[in-house]
Amino acid sequence: MFNYSALIESIYPAGRKVSGILLSHSRSVAALALDIARRKQLPLDPADIEAAAMLHDIGIIRTNAPGIGCYGSRPYLMHGVIGADMLRTAGAPEQYARVAERHTGAGLTRTEIESFGLPLPADRTYMPETLLEKLICYADCFYSKGGDGQRKTLERVERSMAKFGPDVLARFRALHELFS
Repeated sequence: MFNYSALIESIYPAGRKVSGILLSHSRSVAALALDIARRKQLPLDPADIEAAAMLHDIGIIRTNAPGIGCYGSRPYLMHGVIGADMLRTAGAPEQYARVAERHTGAGLTRTEIESFGLPLPADRTYMPETLLEKLICYADCFYSKGGDGQRKTLERVERSMAKFGPDVLARFRALHELFS
């Protein structure tokens, strides 16, 4: 079993603002994902759900997001790509790297990346494909790293998704249908 805690501790020293934010957010996402998996009797290993949820945002530390204590040089939107690369370098299972790479919003299509001019490498896929990828992507939508850390209502998540267009909202609703 991959020791995700040791990896997080090696990158996120205790006592830093970003460490607390990452751990709090990731634990909330993990708890929701595990609850959904139990309730829906999903054919996923709970240990994989927990590890993937705890590692999905590992790349935030290398982005420029001062509000959450991140002082890297890359745009925040790249945290999934950065995290996937970090996980691959650390020898984490590929399924965890793919979750990191594909968890943003309700996924990102090539058309959306091009039309919005998003700073993401063109040689990758950003749409969740596996059940684990979809589960973490969905659970992540209900928690932000800023603010009070409380779970967002379905209505709030849908309003947020609708800002990015009807296709994004439809993808989120499909995830909701799968996991609600």
